Amino acid sequence: MARIYAEACASSTNNESDSVMENILQGSDIISMQDMSLACIQLILKTAAELKAKPKTDLLKNKVIAHCFFEPSTRTRLSFESATLRLGGNVIGFSSDEALSIRKGETLQDTIRVISSYADLIIIRHPKEGSARLAADVSDKPVINAGDGANQHPTQALLDLFTIQECQHRLDGLAIALVGDLKYGRTIHSFAEACMLFDIRLFLVAPDALALPEALCDTLKKVGVRFSFHQSIEEVIPKVDILYMSRIQQERFSDIEYQRIRHQYVLTESMLSLAKSNLKILHPLPRVNEIDVGVDKTPYAHYFEQAANGLYVRQALLTLLLNKSFGEWNDE
Repeated sequence: MARIYAEACASSTNNESDSVMENILQGSDIISMQDMSLACIQLILKTAAELKAKPKTDLLKNKVIAHCFFEPSTRTRLSFESATLRLGGNVIGFSSDEALSIRKGETLQDTIRVISSYADLIIIRHPKEGSARLAADVSDKPVINAGDGANQHPTQALLDLFTIQECQHRLDGLAIALVGDLKYGRTIHSFAEACMLFDIRLFLVAPDALALPEALCDTLKKVGVRFSFHQSIEEVIPKVDILYMSRIQQERFSDIEYQRIRHQYVLTESMLSLAKSNLKILHPLPRVNEIDVGVDKTPYAHYFEQAANGLYVRQALLTLLLNKSFGEWNDE
């Protein structure tokens, strides 16, 4: 439906003393972090915190949410399903395209048009870049991008921000290292774009072949985000508050290429000896071998808490997109 929610957010009021605040995201699409303003992000994080502290069970009553996953997913799909069901909504959809008419030659546009007539909101994960934007253009219902190829994963970036704010008690003034596949990692792309709205210093740790795309680096420079390139995890660990690990995107490489690079960045417990006391390690999961299981028992490991927060952020998104106001949500 392609509502420009960045404009809606920019023109909104921030008067939190109102008993019922205007919901500036109602009816919007969530496609890319580049579309989002600081006001939008703050609203989502605030709502997620409220729903985590005080669960609600009827905010999606009589709503039908279509979960359209054209490629594999564990955390994103199940957290969206749990979010929908825990808020009193109903789920339709699929976890692969094997039983769809797309296998008969139907276009994605036609598939989305049909699904939008059955549901109040569409969540889509698709292997092709730009697919979520295409879905939003043809749907007359809100669309949430749950990952489109190597392009974007905005809901992951939002839950990352929520987790960092929760464990560091702030988002500004932090030093964050992004490690691994920065070229094809859609979670990395969305998170880097989110950093443009905060005072965050980035340390980019990747082999040259998997460096952050040049166009994204140019955008970071343009908006004044400070960043530097590094080849070693050990080099940056003493400097950062957040160590954001990511897996090599095996599905984006040939078997030979993958075997050559899969062991380049592996975090072990011994590497954390010089870590700052407040360091937290994040990972969008699934991990393959980039974080040794020995790290799990350290006070720095925070990736399973991060995954759990996906429920609350996705509850917040569904609630905001499908309700007019939210001030009364705190009423008994």
